[in-house]
Amino acid sequence: MLEVLEQLPADPILGLSTAYKADTNPKKVDLGVGVYKDEQGRTPIMSAVAKAQNILLANEDSKTYITPQGVPGYIEGMLKLLLGQEHKTLIDDRVAAVQAPGGCGALRILAELIKRAKGDTTVWVSDPTWANHIPLIGSAGLEIKTYTYFDKELAGIRFDDMLQSLQQSKKNDVVLLHGCCHNPTGADLTKEQWHQVLELAKEKQFIPFIDIAYQGFGDGMDEDAYGLRLLTENLPEVLVAASCSKNFGLYRERVGLAAMITPDQKIRDAVQTQIQSVARGIYSMPPSYGGALVDIILNSDDLKQQWLAEVTEMRERMHTLRQMLADKLKAKGHDFDFITRQKGMFTYLCITPEQVQQLRNEYSIYFVDSSRINVAGISKSNVDYLADSIAAVL
Repeated sequence: MLEVLEQLPADPILGLSTAYKADTNPKKVDLGVGVYKDEQGRTPIMSAVAKAQNILLANEDSKTYITPQGVPGYIEGMLKLLLGQEHKTLIDDRVAAVQAPGGCGALRILAELIKRAKGDTTVWVSDPTWANHIPLIGSAGLEIKTYTYFDKELAGIRFDDMLQSLQQSKKNDVVLLHGCCHNPTGADLTKEQWHQVLELAKEKQFIPFIDIAYQGFGDGMDEDAYGLRLLTENLPEVLVAASCSKNFGLYRERVGLAAMITPDQKIRDAVQTQIQSVARGIYSMPPSYGGALVDIILNSDDLKQQWLAEVTEMRERMHTLRQMLADKLKAKGHDFDFITRQKGMFTYLCITPEQVQQLRNEYSIYFVDSSRINVAGISKSNVDYLADSIAAVL
């Protein structure tokens, strides 16, 4: 039976990691895989997380299953972090949610929920979007269409064209929006643009599906949730997929949240049973460890403040790295100031795939052909070499 299966090509991002590890150039630079790195190139355990681990180790007294929904304190804490403490959907008990195995798990659970509700739903994703959005959502059997988003020539959002694209959407279509720190471009909607998206959602009656994986990495924890909170306060139905991989550094623990804003409590109760049924059919019971750590942090004033300070430090470091690279390139006669206006972990350099390949082959600088780089892979020790190399291929 298995002999009919063909070997698939390596994942474009994970394949880069393999090539990077095999490269013997001492000046090599890895800007591919989307994990936060410190100045030494490590992905550290955050101090607040380390303290939460010790608390959990001292207090956990069982390894039996947790509830099918997940760690209750985790879900409550995450919903307040995302929506705000006094969000009316929380007060009205209109949010169905489950703990998910990572942001990817949240996306897939919600895609399956959409499929159950309306099997012929069309999901609109930005052009470009994170590479894994399409297989995660499309594999649930949903039709995928794209809406215009980013222009490499302009190094910015084509917002009028975005709205024009979404004019083609129909009632109950789903539109995937990046809550903040757009992956892969780093180009985010302004507050005014979020309001225009809201008005278009009301007009066309499409359902927003907000993927928010980088809250706190753009402008701040509350600031990065502006669009999410605006839409969830003013629309009857919104899907939300959240991740704790980046802002808690819990990559390998796979901690996410799948949530659905519903019109009323009765529908919420029905959706809660359905969303748990979807999860049950995919992986049976949720993992505990990562969610338990986030629960401890978000429900401890001291640890939460320490965690927020650490996220601020990470965000400010990435802002500094963007400015450093732009300044180095400007000194060489190249204007890359647009990367200082982009936000979060990723940015588009807006160079050609051929130039990306040249950087890889001749200078051992690794990132994907789209020109997306992981800003956190830049450091004071490699930024001069990186800027010299980019200038050399322009």
